[in-house]
Amino acid sequence: MVRLPNLTAAEYSLREEALLALHAPLTLAEALEAFRPRFLQLAQADAMGLCLMEKTRSPGNEWLVPGQRLLILERYNEVIEHDMFRKPIFDRPNWVVRDSQLMSHEEFKGSLIHQLSIELGPPLEHIMAVRLILRPGFDAALALYRHRPRPFSDQNADVVASVTEHLTQVIRKCGVTQGLATYANILEELYRRPNAAILVVEPPHREVLRSPNAAVLLERWFAPSDLHSSGIPIPLQEQLESLVRMPPDARLGKDSWVRSHGNCSRVVRFIQLRAPEGPRKWALLMNELPHSIPLPEQMKCELTSTEVVVAMGMLSKWNDQQIADEMGISRHTVKSHVKHIFAKLGVDDRLDLLYQAARLNMPV
Repeated sequence: MVRLPNLTAAEYSLREEALLALHAPLTLAEALEAFRPRFLQLAQADAMGLCLMEKTRSPGNEWLVPGQRLLILERYNEVIEHDMFRKPIFDRPNWVVRDSQLMSHEEFKGSLIHQLSIELGPPLEHIMAVRLILRPGFDAALALYRHRPRPFSDQNADVVASVTEHLTQVIRKCGVTQGLATYANILEELYRRPNAAILVVEPPHREVLRSPNAAVLLERWFAPSDLHSSGIPIPLQEQLESLVRMPPDARLGKDSWVRSHGNCSRVVRFIQLRAPEGPRKWALLMNELPHSIPLPEQMKCELTSTEVVVAMGMLSKWNDQQIADEMGISRHTVKSHVKHIFAKLGVDDRLDLLYQAARLNMPV
């Protein structure tokens, strides 16, 4: 559940507009550019940057900076050892950290980062940052900057905290939907991924496109009595109509349809497509995931030995009590382990754990 900051009616409206803009495009650069003006106004910041951090890539830090160019970030690898924010945000993911919490302004002014920003321009007088966990080995950090000496407040930090879950979701979706940014790319994507099962719908119930594999899955999953006159399954149509009506905060965690059947889960993910003009379309990405999936090595490396056992239990579709009984620990302890596992692996819930594990287990 998103904890909303204490905002005026006008500020709530501005936040809603910012989130709608963030979720609308499907390339990350476009999303940040659309999000930037309203978000900076709401957070009372002058500039922002998003650092994508991947352990397996060299260099492992890539900055996306919408709007105003920040020259110091283009030389970030030269000053990374002097970045006083890295340890605090890595120690406490999803927690917004401000420079005023780490040191006095006089100490900050003496730092290499501040001095280099003065030399290169524009000056970074105050910084606020938060780390986002995306998936094993892949994180992001959102940073906001002020060019004048006025510290960020608790309220400013609350505004940033209220959008981190949205931003995390958008970054993940941009990775999942590469090649699906526009309707024109979908046909190309269907040929490039022969196993893709994709249904494209224009709400409320106009089917635009159905891949051959989607047709096979829909016939297997739904009886003729489950279908709308348009041919779209009524359960999927109803969930899509509900999503379309929801504000951004309400959509979090509601963009998947899941049903257990036999030894697998039938999963549909709803993704809004970018539409420069005309009605906005949605892609429904369909998968069948086995109930029991091996824990990928990439995930094992992020977890303690106890957390590995708990994660393996979740991937075997065991509930908390079954895991507790198997390990000889309390259900409360299992719940605590589950929370830590989700945070370390950057997954939203058990379904997302299942989905990400299946993706990592796929042969290259």
